[in-house]
Amino acid sequence: MSQWWKDKIIYQIWPKSFNDSNGDGIGDIQGIVERLDYLKELGVDIIWLSPVYASPFVDQGYDISDYQSIHPAFGTIQDMDYLLREMERRDMYLIMDLVVNHCSDEHIWFKKACQNPLSVYGKYFYIVPKKDGIPSNVRGYFGGSVWDELPGNPDYLYYHSFHKRQPDLNWENPFLRKEIYYMIDWWLKRGVAGFRIDAIMNIKKDLPFHNYEADREDGMASIVNVVQASEGIGEFLAEMKKETFEKYDAFTVGEVFHEKESELGDFIGTDGYFSTMFDFGPELIGKADVCYEYTEVTPKDYKKTIFASQKRMESIGLLANIIENHDEMRGVSRYIPEGDLCDTSKKALAAVYFFLKGIPVIYQGQEIGMENCPFQDLSEIEDVSTINDYEVALEAGLSEEEAFRCAARYSRDNARTPMQWSDDINAGFTSGSPWFGINPDYKQINAREQLADEHSVLQFYQKMIQLRKDPDYEDIFVEGKFEPLYEDVDNVIAYYRIGEGRRVLLLSNYQRKERELVLPVKPECILLNNMDHITLDGNRIRLEGYQTVILLETN
Repeated sequence: MSQWWKDKIIYQIWPKSFNDSNGDGIGDIQGIVERLDYLKELGVDIIWLSPVYASPFVDQGYDISDYQSIHPAFGTIQDMDYLLREMERRDMYLIMDLVVNHCSDEHIWFKKACQNPLSVYGKYFYIVPKKDGIPSNVRGYFGGSVWDELPGNPDYLYYHSFHKRQPDLNWENPFLRKEIYYMIDWWLKRGVAGFRIDAIMNIKKDLPFHNYEADREDGMASIVNVVQASEGIGEFLAEMKKETFEKYDAFTVGEVFHEKESELGDFIGTDGYFSTMFDFGPELIGKADVCYEYTEVTPKDYKKTIFASQKRMESIGLLANIIENHDEMRGVSRYIPEGDLCDTSKKALAAVYFFLKGIPVIYQGQEIGMENCPFQDLSEIEDVSTINDYEVALEAGLSEEEAFRCAARYSRDNARTPMQWSDDINAGFTSGSPWFGINPDYKQINAREQLADEHSVLQFYQKMIQLRKDPDYEDIFVEGKFEPLYEDVDNVIAYYRIGEGRRVLLLSNYQRKERELVLPVKPECILLNNMDHITLDGNRIRLEGYQTVILLETN
């Protein structure tokens, strides 16, 4: 497969909160079409569209009841075709979310399995007789056992990694896999350029089902045990690539967790299962099994983690680099120390991640520096995972205030508040009543204001994209090697990208205090600066708090 995608910029749209075209308070496909020129001007090439399929929305569309239908709130299949045509007209590509570890309990396959667990469709899922006992003590991602009684047929149990209304699909069944491959082909023939592949490490189970060592007082064990102990997922992934992606030269991004170090090349090497996979290293910093045990990210943590990711992938493949997505809190609220949040520090974080070796991915609102939402009450929360975190914290003895504070801070809902287009009512997202609360800071943080301000976070993102796409520097930013610098200097994040006979140095003073450094050599010129000025004398440089520059050096 070719690497037509390696110089591209990806932008993730979480459709429910992106742009509402018809005033019903929910973002939709026509709303995306309305904003294509904005994305094109920003410099976006590939849109990753989170689920718009038919769904009861127990898990915000990641519970799919029909893979080949569009949820009416988002539009119709004709709207999808129109979006694809409009994107092609602008030389843009669409990738969709491929959610095939599980489906919705409203999918026709599961309904038929419930009616007759011993039928063909019963074998599309993991269904066992209840009389044999609960097969394992595994705790699902959203809490509670992965085993529940089969709806309408309580003599049987079924397996679900996530919500109980998201039954896992049985990938051991070749007939089920053929159904999935048919569906993938159907979308690729329609013009979709590829997929972001959801929760893919969960498709392989550690069979036969069995207990693991309990890690909480509930007597259950984390589902991570299943992923880490499973063997042979590569057979499924290689087959899926051969039967679908390879035939269309599709671009694929894997949501890959807990992969074995020895298998990295199998995932995104020269002949890997996927084109690329997300670098989740930074996202895992300070995380624990329960939200109240999370620790804050320090600049030292962040630098150490991104440098380690770059090193481990050095000769293997390209990562998809992120600072946030629909499953995380806002990146600027996570990776910038509390009290330091401002436009300058937001630009610093943006530059540090954006020019790493790999494919930059921008999540909607990131380009204007959207921040965590100051939720005040559990009634403002929609996310099932956040509600579970709150309940677990209460069970552990935290007060209601403490439990809410930690659950809300790390909630996925922080990234799911509507996009802030303007300082008009409802942030310009909808003319109606929005499905979810607007972050009250939209008067200060919005796209319209920033499009008119050359010093804005948005215009800084445009400059970064223009620099990365400049053909004069393709050998550096797209193809170039990564080499860290000042690794032992606290609160300095610096690295080289090395091209043909020249290199650039990204240098970020990642702290409030100013700092003076002696550079290895005198730079030829400044390619990017997140401030209007710089103090540079030969190879001595003075940087203000969070000042970040990209300097060109030639041999």
